[in-house]
Amino acid sequence: MHETTEDATVIPVKGKPKSGRVWKCDKKRFGSMCQVKPLKTKWSKKLELRKERKDLLLHNAEIKEAKQQEKELRKERRRKKLERKLENERKGEVVQVIKNTAKLRRLSKKQFRKIEKRDTNPKTT
Repeated sequence: MHETTEDATVIPVKGKPKSGRVWKCDKKRFGSMCQVKPLKTKWSKKLELRKERKDLLLHNAEIKEAKQQEKELRKERRRKKLERKLENERKGEVVQVIKNTAKLRRLSKKQFRKIEKRDTNPKTT
């Protein structure tokens, strides 16, 4: 009823190694591990690799460009913010016009350092 065939390969059952190192596998001969690369690749494979590399370079360029644009945008925003801040400071200043410049000689060094020149008649555009 049930016949065994000779061509069936029998795989031996492996037990737990005595050393306890279950992660170690059977060693194979060096000749079977060493795989030699062919000297020449196929043309289709070469074209595929070339296309892949080109796509990768394009992708990298896009990422770099996006980062550059973001950096420029941040710079521009910061510059505008500083300009607005300076303008608002100037608007809120309390100004005292010194008509007699001879008074400047009588000021102390500290007071003299605090004096700033301003255009009293700013141009309106």
